Order: sequence, then C-alpha cells, then structure tokens
Amino acid sequence: MIASVDRWGPFREGLDDAERRACLRGLRATARLLVGPRAADLCHLLAQAETDPTALEPACRALNALAASDKRQIWAAYAGLARAA
Repeated sequence: MIASVDRWGPFREGLDDAERRACLRGLRATARLLVGPRAADLCHLLAQAETDPTALEPACRALNALAASDKRQIWAAYAGLARAA
C-alpha cells in the first residue's frame, strides 16, 4: 500500500489509465535525465507500471530509496512539469 504522503503524480488514486501512463512517462524521463544510472531501478519499475499496476508500489519505494539530493531534483522538476500542465 502506498502511504498517503506518497500519493502524488502517478501514485495518486483515481487516475485513468492514460493519465497514469503519461505521469509515469514524465516521471521516468525526469529521473533518467536528472539522476541517470542511479535511477535505473526506478526507471525500470516506472516502465513496468505502465502495464502492471502492481509495480506502482515498488516504484514508489525505489524513488524513496534514492539519495535525498536525487529525490529533491526529481520532485522539483516533476512538480514544475505538472504545474505547467
């Protein structure tokens, strides 16, 4: 179960499949560009979550397991993208 504090972006409830896929792809691109190979596990799980919703929770855990500076960069960039949409 995804904790309430982690229910943002592609991890929030109530998204339709197309919106969730778009959010997952945006988050994956952000992580790949900003963090590179350190986010390889996260990117793999985000890609998997596009077709397998059970991968959302492990993807959330992988994001939370990154170094604090990596998480902050990803969160800030993703928030900027989401705000612009």
